[in-house]
Amino acid sequence: MTVDYHFYYPIEIRYGDIDAQRHLNNARYFTFMEQARIHYLMHLGLWQEADFDQIGIILAEQSCTYLKPITLQQRIEVGVRTERLGEKSILMRYSLRDASDHQELATGSTILVSYDYQRARSMKIPDSWRASIESFEAELESGAGGNENVKGAST
Repeated sequence: MTVDYHFYYPIEIRYGDIDAQRHLNNARYFTFMEQARIHYLMHLGLWQEADFDQIGIILAEQSCTYLKPITLQQRIEVGVRTERLGEKSILMRYSLRDASDHQELATGSTILVSYDYQRARSMKIPDSWRASIESFEAELESGAGGNENVKGAST
């Protein structure tokens, strides 16, 4: 199944990201997915960097499938999409790909849980979040929104 990603965030591979095997360290893939996820949420207006307690989600699960090595100075971009909204959970998918030839280098997923940090418990996904995410993904699925990119990432 081919999955379309309408939001991409560019990543520069730095010297410190590379391990002794001369490719991207496996832990960095998760860091890059997190970085792209945060920019996706900001792009949708769901978080404005003001207060980490207000972001309202917590990571419950993450996975990554490594397809090809990523090397120093390789330009990549991370595609992010919301695949499913549950009552309290959000399933997100990621595609790490080469920015020039769009070859997929890794795929990933996360399950996030809507979380009230003040009460230290899960909660229902806020209606405003649900509406923003569903609108963004639906508009793009129907072709009404076109491809969305940030910071000059290509599609």
